[in-house]
Amino acid sequence: MIELLEDLPEGVIGFRAVGTVTAADYREVLDPAMDAAIETTGKLDFVIVLGEEFDHYSLGAMVEDAKLIGRPLSLWDRAALVTDRDVLIGIAVAFGGLVPGQFRAFPIAHLDDAIAWVGEGAAATTT
Repeated sequence: MIELLEDLPEGVIGFRAVGTVTAADYREVLDPAMDAAIETTGKLDFVIVLGEEFDHYSLGAMVEDAKLIGRPLSLWDRAALVTDRDVLIGIAVAFGGLVPGQFRAFPIAHLDDAIAWVGEGAAATTT
C-alpha cells in the first residue's frame, strides 16, 4: 500500500510504501496526489520512502510506475527516494535519468534531509 506523508513543506508531496504496492495504490493514492500537486503548483516535488515495512511492487504497480514517465517532462522538479536498499537506489537512479529535474537518494536516517532538499526546490519555484 502507499500512504501519504503528512506535515510536509508547502508544494511537497510525499509517500510511504508499506507491504505490497499495487496498481490500485497508484490509481487511488499516488496519481490523485500528483494531479492535485500539478493543479496547485504546476510541477512535481516529491519524496517517496521505501523503508523496512516495504516488501515489493506488484507487476501492475511496476506498469503504473513506468507510466509516470509519460507525464509532461516540464512537470518534474525534485524527487527524493528514501531507502536503505541499494538495489532500489540503483533502479531509481536509472529511472531518474529518464526524466528532467533533480533526483537524489537518501538513507532512511536522513528522511528529514530529503524532505528539506525537496522543500527547497518547491520553495524556489513557488516564491
